[in-house]
Amino acid sequence: MGSVALFTQEGLIMVLRWIHFMAGVTWIGMLYYFNFIQGAFLTEVDANVKNNVFAKLAPKALWWFRWGAMVTFLSGITMLAITGKELGGDFLKTSYGIYIYTGSLLGTIMFLNVWLVIWPNQKVIIASATSVLSGGAADPAAAACGPKALLASRTNVLFSLALLFFMGSARHLGLEIPEEFNPMKVILPITLIIGALEFNALKGKLGPLTTVKGVIHCALALTVVLYAAIEFLA
Repeated sequence: MGSVALFTQEGLIMVLRWIHFMAGVTWIGMLYYFNFIQGAFLTEVDANVKNNVFAKLAPKALWWFRWGAMVTFLSGITMLAITGKELGGDFLKTSYGIYIYTGSLLGTIMFLNVWLVIWPNQKVIIASATSVLSGGAADPAAAACGPKALLASRTNVLFSLALLFFMGSARHLGLEIPEEFNPMKVILPITLIIGALEFNALKGKLGPLTTVKGVIHCALALTVVLYAAIEFLA
């Protein structure tokens, strides 16, 4: 009997990828639920229903949301560390490296938005709603927390389509890399584009991300722009 494939390095990568997929489906699924379903529902109900949603439903949904993001990130960074070590200094000189860098950058920023922006602001909103339902006063800070969490959440939706595209492209879409290729020709512009959008998520306004239709259109456009930039600059 030969060695069991699952107990090799390739098997480890497979298990990590499996975990990555399951956690990612949970995370992105909850992201779309919040933006496409719960958000629309809350615009149609009264204040008491909103407070019940934030106090009783949101904490449960946000648990799966943030820990799905955590497991996705940790499994992804582990796979990246193993693969990057194998490719060494040539990592970013491959189509896999360029695509996975783009997807990983988007995913890492999305993960940070969840834990450093969305969740802290949602905790204030949840505590305020819980206080109101128990007969207490609303937290005045909650009013400012909602827009901050929404902008970061919509930005994550904006990033999500490109994230999924480039993660899939890493293994299934080739890219012609010329000899003596300088990866910074691609990496720097891609990083600047994504960084500018994230700056808006932290300091800017919703703009076209205000509506579900708008954020989906912008997400598709961002995917096209990033892919075109990679093809043109590589």
